[in-house]
Amino acid sequence: MQLLLRRYRDLTVLVLVLAVQVLLLAWQVRTGQDVRLIRVWAVASVMPMARVVEFLRANTIGVARDYLQLVDARSKNKELEKQLGRLKMENQFLKTELSTADRARALASFQSRSPSRTLAARLIGSATSSNSRVVYLDRGSSSGVRKGMAVVTPDGIAGKIVAAFPSVSQMMMVTDPAFAAGVVSQRMRIHGTLKGQSPSICIVDYIQNEDDVKEGDWFFTSGDDRIFPKGLPVGRVKSTRTGGIFREIRLEPSGTSGGVEEVLIVVEGVHQEIPEGEQSNQELHMLPRPPAAPESDPNKMIDFSTTGSALTTDADQVLERYRRLGTAQGHIYGAGGVPNFNIPVPDAPRAAPPKPPQASAAPAGQRVPGASQPAVPPTPGAARPR
Repeated sequence: MQLLLRRYRDLTVLVLVLAVQVLLLAWQVRTGQDVRLIRVWAVASVMPMARVVEFLRANTIGVARDYLQLVDARSKNKELEKQLGRLKMENQFLKTELSTADRARALASFQSRSPSRTLAARLIGSATSSNSRVVYLDRGSSSGVRKGMAVVTPDGIAGKIVAAFPSVSQMMMVTDPAFAAGVVSQRMRIHGTLKGQSPSICIVDYIQNEDDVKEGDWFFTSGDDRIFPKGLPVGRVKSTRTGGIFREIRLEPSGTSGGVEEVLIVVEGVHQEIPEGEQSNQELHMLPRPPAAPESDPNKMIDFSTTGSALTTDADQVLERYRRLGTAQGHIYGAGGVPNFNIPVPDAPRAAPPKPPQASAAPAGQRVPGASQPAVPPTPGAARPR
């Protein structure tokens, strides 16, 4: 047997290889796979080694690369943060410059329109006391500033000068507890005294409880204090209620509502008239007239558009209805008694057409008394008046 196998060894190997190949082809045909078995075996044998190599690469070279990228991203992030901070500062600076330009433009416009002679100034510092609302301005006695001068903004009064030095001056704001000024309401012309109370609120004192002051009313300077010219806006009433002796009126000053940076010092004040209330220019929408009431309705209103009367208000219609009812019932107003107002309104009596003047018999050529022409007998066939 060994001799036979040794003698036919090559043939035996060939037969075995062919047999295995036939079996594998039969298995491939039966399973319906289009991939060659040699490729399947090669991939299956190589994949474990490839997984090991990829794991080593991801945990060595990949980590190092990610770390280098993170360091680069960190440096870029710091650079972007610096640029963002610089852009924020530039944006804030430009906003401040724009706001300053707008305030300067508003001050210049108000200064050109105001009849009073004013001097522009800028706030440069504030007092150290927490309760005091005193600030320093960059204009002093060398510029013509004196103690007691009024300080205003385009929106209203801001304060008054309490001390003047050669190059600077001290201004007490309207919200200072020691501040006081004479004011008058725009709607009812009620006089009072403005006093400071808090950083954003003032009070109006010495106004009686029965005086008509409503929330939203505007107050203007009255000129009674001899400091502020008459007619400057002070602020709008935020709340009002009845107090012990005088009304408790809280007012929001308009001159300091947007902050105080640039102001105008009134060097020579000129009194002005207090403006009237704000007029609305919006078109008013009005509904059409309601439909006419039925004839049987005793409370119907009279349509004066058909009667030619100029009385068109509801009160006039009611009065005309009562007059017609009284006339129909023969009632005399003031003589006592009340007519029945529940019956339908009678129609207005129609005026009879005027009758032509009748000619009286008179001799020829003699005038009839009261006639402008001599009486002439009517001509046959002439049109008679209807």
